[in-house]
Amino acid sequence: MSSFGKKTREAKEAKSLSQSELARQITSHHSIIGKYERDEVKPTIDVVKRLAEVRETTVRYLLGESEDRELLKDPSMLKRLNDLSKLLDHSIKCILYTLDAMINNVKFKAIQ
Repeated sequence: MSSFGKKTREAKEAKSLSQSELARQITSHHSIIGKYERDEVKPTIDVVKRLAEVRETTVRYLLGESEDRELLKDPSMLKRLNDLSKLLDHSIKCILYTLDAMINNVKFKAIQ
């Protein structure tokens, strides 16, 4: 899995930002961005949150916990998952079974 520094650099380049531009957006200095990218310094969680927000990605992606830059970035989807996690196990299983069937139906129609 990629390091925080590599993910940080990839996300910066995907937004076509220089180190100076990124540093300005997160109220930091360009030299510290370089240190993050080289994995010489680890940022605070607040900095990681700002980096993820500026780059329109997730903290999980930057920390290497996910390979998907967009995973759970949508607040409405995240809210639904949080609501789902508060239900009883039986209810969760029923909802997920129905959701899986709907997703498979859409996928099947897409390949026809």
